[in-house]
Amino acid sequence: MHHRLKLIVVTLSTILLATLMIGTLLGGSEDAQDAYRHFGVYTEVISRIKSDYVEEPDMKSVTLGALNGLLESVDPYASYLSADQYKQYLASKQSKHAGVGLVLSRRFGYVGVVDAVPDSPAAKAGLSTGDVLETIAGVGTRDMPLAYAEMLLEGAPGSTLELTVMRVRRGTEAVKVPLIREPLKLPAAKLEIKGDGVGVLQIHSLEAGKSKQIAGKLAEAAKQGVQKLVLDLRDNAYGDAEEGLALANLFLEKGSMGYLQGQKVPRQDFTAEAGKAVWKSPLVVLINRGTAGGAEIAANALGENKRAEVVGERTYGDAALRKALTMDDGSAVILSVAKYYNTAGKAIQDNGVTPSVPVAEPDAAAADEDETTQAAPAPAPAGEDVQLKTAIEVLVKGKASVSSSGATGASGNVPARPNTPLGVPSPPQE
Repeated sequence: MHHRLKLIVVTLSTILLATLMIGTLLGGSEDAQDAYRHFGVYTEVISRIKSDYVEEPDMKSVTLGALNGLLESVDPYASYLSADQYKQYLASKQSKHAGVGLVLSRRFGYVGVVDAVPDSPAAKAGLSTGDVLETIAGVGTRDMPLAYAEMLLEGAPGSTLELTVMRVRRGTEAVKVPLIREPLKLPAAKLEIKGDGVGVLQIHSLEAGKSKQIAGKLAEAAKQGVQKLVLDLRDNAYGDAEEGLALANLFLEKGSMGYLQGQKVPRQDFTAEAGKAVWKSPLVVLINRGTAGGAEIAANALGENKRAEVVGERTYGDAALRKALTMDDGSAVILSVAKYYNTAGKAIQDNGVTPSVPVAEPDAAAADEDETTQAAPAPAPAGEDVQLKTAIEVLVKGKASVSSSGATGASGNVPARPNTPLGVPSPPQE
C-alpha cells in the first residue's frame, strides 16, 4: 500500500473509532480528559502496527477488526455494517426468507449460539447454547458483524447451508454441520398434567401476542384441576420484552417488574396490574442457560416479587432495546440504546437471572472457559430431567425439603448473550 494512502486510511479509521469511543466514554462515568487518554492509546497502537508489524498490514482489516472489537467490548449484540451491508440488511428485513432457527451473539470474537428454536433445523442437528460458529457458508465469522451473520443464515426454503461449529462446552474439534433452511414455526405453549394437581406449562418463545395464548392455557389448566404450576421457560431465547412483562403480569397482582432506561431513553417503570393477573395458585419458574430476553424479564419479576421460586441455571443475559444508528456515509451501527433493569438497579443483560434453587443440566460439568461457577456442579444422570423433577418437588414440598435432600446442583454463568433467531420475523425496534 502506498505510504500516503496508508496514512489516509489510518487517519480516517482513527477518526471513526475515536468518535465511537469518545461518545461511549463520555456517556459513562469517565470525563473528557480520560476519554482522550484512551484515544491516545489506540492511536499509538495503530502507529506501532503500521511501523513495526512483521509485514505490511491490511489497514482495512485492521480497522474493521478494531471496530468490531470495540463494539463487542461495549455490547455483544452490536454490529457495524458498511453502506452496502446495511442496504442488504434493510432489504432482508422486508423479505421472507427461510432460516435455520439460531439465536446469536458475539463470543470469543466469533459468532456464538445462544439457543436453537425447538424443532428447527439447528435444533434437530444438535446445536445448542455455547456452540461457536467458526464459518457460515464458508465465510469465517471472526470479526463478522452479527447482523451480517444473520443474513448469511437466511435463504430460500429448501436450500442447503453448511456451518463449521466448535463445541466449546464439549471440548471437541470443529465439525461441519449441513442444514436445510426451512420456514420456521414458533412452538405453541404446551400444557402437561402431571397428576396430583400439578401442571407443567412449557413456553419456548414469547413473540407478540403469546401472552394471550398463555392466558388461555392457564384457564385450561384450572378447568383440568391443576392447582400448582411449573412455568418452564428453559431454552426460551426469542421474544419481545413486552411479552415477558405481560407474561409476568399473568401471575402478579402487584409489584414492580423492573424498568427500562438508556443514555437517551428516559426511565420507564413497569408495575403489575391486578386486573391482568389470571393465575393466583402456587407457582415455580424453571430457567436455564438458554433462557434469554423476555423470558428473563418474566423470571426476574416473578422471583423478585417472591411470587415463585426460580429453579435451574443462571440465564444467558439479554434484555435491551436496540436501534440502527446510521452514519453519513450510509453505514450503520446496530446498538443497544436502553437496557431492562431489575428493582435493584442491575441490568438483566449484564447479570442474567440467578435461580433461588440452582440445578445444573447434565453437561454442566463441562464449563466454558469464561464461565464462573457459583458452586461445584452436580450434573444429573443422562436422560433424566432433574431440573423439572426438582421444580415439581419444590412446588409440592417447598424449597427447604429439596435443599435438605441435596438434590440441587450448581448454576453456571454464561456471559455471552443472545440475539434474534434467524428466519423468524420480529417487530422492528427502530
